[in-house]
Amino acid sequence: MTVIAITGSTGHVGRRVADQLADLSPTLVVRDTAKAPRIEGSPVVVTDYTEASNSVHALEGVDVLFMVSAAESKFRRVQHRTFIEAAAAAGVSHIVYTSFFGADPDAVFTLGRDHADAEATIRASGMHFTLLRDNFYSDLLPYFADDSGVIRGPAGDGRVAAVARADVADVAAVILRDPVPHAGVTYELTGPEALTLDDVAARAGAVIGRTLSYAPETVDEAYASRAHYGAEQWQLDAWVSTYTAIADGQTDRVTDHVERVSGHRARSIEDALLPHR
Repeated sequence: MTVIAITGSTGHVGRRVADQLADLSPTLVVRDTAKAPRIEGSPVVVTDYTEASNSVHALEGVDVLFMVSAAESKFRRVQHRTFIEAAAAAGVSHIVYTSFFGADPDAVFTLGRDHADAEATIRASGMHFTLLRDNFYSDLLPYFADDSGVIRGPAGDGRVAAVARADVADVAAVILRDPVPHAGVTYELTGPEALTLDDVAARAGAVIGRTLSYAPETVDEAYASRAHYGAEQWQLDAWVSTYTAIADGQTDRVTDHVERVSGHRARSIEDALLPHR
């Protein structure tokens, strides 16, 4: 039997993937066993993306690995490389990685550059791979709003074809069950339509029961309005470039890849948010 390992099973995407594959008893790779979901027959192994030797040991015997990208960090590229190289050293045959829609060394969204680096490491690893380039998550966009319900940023009139996290999980689960047909393929996962942030505010606000609005900023204003958080420069750049990527047209293209792989139409922003009612 093919051994599947799932990282990020304590998070939204990884947990949904693990639940959908429960009949296959996937190995759950976690940092804290206390937070691991309880799936009958599924072994739990502990490691961290920064721990090369522990990761090799944890992944020994694994055939197919679902790797959810690491949390935002200035050390993220090193973490990704360490874990990907450990997977290859452990003998993993196929890796499925959650990347970003605009992954490129020169991506406008600065964290998209981190994903490009991870993709390059995967391609050089010798493992078979499938890349899931996720657009921004539709079910998280309304929570960009501040305490007064305003989403502020330099997105202009740009549009975002945001994807539901549930759709990402559904696609991943299908691929993990039968990875061979998806080897070497990059899927660009989007929602069914491209929305302006005015659209996001109006439609998401109606679902979550909160009055939301969008207030355009200049790039300088965006940095100034976030200065009080005391965040490091890389984090500020990531926050601001979320919006400039939308303004630049980097996120507005709609694909049919969710439907093509999962067999169902991509969820609308309303569908994505309904569980949060």
